[in-house]
Amino acid sequence: MAYWAHALVGASAAAPLHWLQLAQYELMLFAGFWFVVGMADEMAMDLAWLWLLVRRRVRSARLTQDVSDRSLTGIAAVFIPAWRESGVIGTTIGHALKAWPHAGLRLYVGCYRNDPATIAAAMAGASGDPRVRLVIHDRDGPTTKADCLNRLYGALAEDELRSGTRARFVVLHDAEDMVHPAALVVMDAALDGAGFVQLPVRPELQPRSPWVSGHYADEFTEAHAKAMVVRDAMGAALPAAGVGCAIGRAVLGELADARKAELEQAEGRMTGRRAGPFSPDCLTEDYELGWRIARSGRRGRFLRLRDADGQLIATRSYFPATVGEAVRQKTRWVHGIAFQGWDRLGWWGKAADLWMALRDRRGPLVALVLFVAYVLVVVGAGLSLAEAAHLVPAAKYPPEVRLLMQLCLAGLAWRVLFRFTFTCREYGCVEGLRAVLRIPVANLIAIIAGRRALFAYVRSLNGATVRWDKTEHREHPALAQRSAPAVRA
Repeated sequence: MAYWAHALVGASAAAPLHWLQLAQYELMLFAGFWFVVGMADEMAMDLAWLWLLVRRRVRSARLTQDVSDRSLTGIAAVFIPAWRESGVIGTTIGHALKAWPHAGLRLYVGCYRNDPATIAAAMAGASGDPRVRLVIHDRDGPTTKADCLNRLYGALAEDELRSGTRARFVVLHDAEDMVHPAALVVMDAALDGAGFVQLPVRPELQPRSPWVSGHYADEFTEAHAKAMVVRDAMGAALPAAGVGCAIGRAVLGELADARKAELEQAEGRMTGRRAGPFSPDCLTEDYELGWRIARSGRRGRFLRLRDADGQLIATRSYFPATVGEAVRQKTRWVHGIAFQGWDRLGWWGKAADLWMALRDRRGPLVALVLFVAYVLVVVGAGLSLAEAAHLVPAAKYPPEVRLLMQLCLAGLAWRVLFRFTFTCREYGCVEGLRAVLRIPVANLIAIIAGRRALFAYVRSLNGATVRWDKTEHREHPALAQRSAPAVRA
């Protein structure tokens, strides 16, 4: 308050630079406060991970032999929704059939009746393999990914009725995924003590997009080598990533029955129709699925394993390579997780669950704080020039503000160190250095996506239809046949 009063004395309509200094001071307080809060949150997660590291609970277990050819204990139904994916769906199907030769595999590929190119590519990729089920949606696309998944669930249920055999579990994948040969077997084994199992996601690097696509590698590596490991160790609710996640068939059936009961209660009558376990009006049905499973009392597990060759057992794929595509994808994530998550899931669970919900939904606030921080960089540069030209006296900030800025710089250095370390361990030190340089790119995308997500959420409150605003995929990592470096976990 003392600084505020002092600034007001010297400020006037004729001295806009004084007012700019005052605005800079207030923005510094706002951004500094939230940076410190965010720093404390991240540091708590980092310290939890370091404690697990000391306790030897974060090392990735390594398989001593190849398990990819082991028999499954039941039928594994893999759901792959596809809309305008003619460029990659054939490769995905062909690679999955080769990587998973198990007789118990059933590959359900969901296409739309108004997307003949994807249908033709899926049929070509299946090559007549009887384990593939091509499911054509009876509505024009795109609807939502969850709606397409419900159509696949209905097809599975119909097959089960005809055959008299129920699947053991369902695996979710996207049309551009490259699966690991051992993934199906390890998920099958892990489901004995869990409601659903999540494997890591490993974005593959693209030489043509080292900055935009590369920032996904930085974020997923840290999230799936640290945050998800800590969540699993704490017994907190685990969000499903939508790819490389297996759900017990009985669990999925219970969720479908619960959703049908909710719809019938809302409509006030028995509908007699199959609702499906996924919410069609939800943009991040996978994230919501993990939380709903946790609320049902079932345990989720995060598996971080390496095969006998040291390769991470994970889902690999190419992520968006342009700023526009990355913004669209992250807009959907922020809208679904932060805004819809607050509306649809509320606040539930023990302290660890509430902490993780806060972390998951902080995207819009992070975008705002980052925007203010970059505004401060521009304003600070301008005021420095003005002060050097003696157009305005140099600002003198109270000791508390200087301490706040010092804490922010220390927190930034801490975050840079962790970002470098995790990316370096998975992709090598060159990419670790690039990860540091990619931080402004990631921040820019987060700022734009946060703004767009807010506007999209407001439009949805006014009755706008939620649609599948997906990104186009033209390349597939299986075609490159690039082997990731074997790195210690």
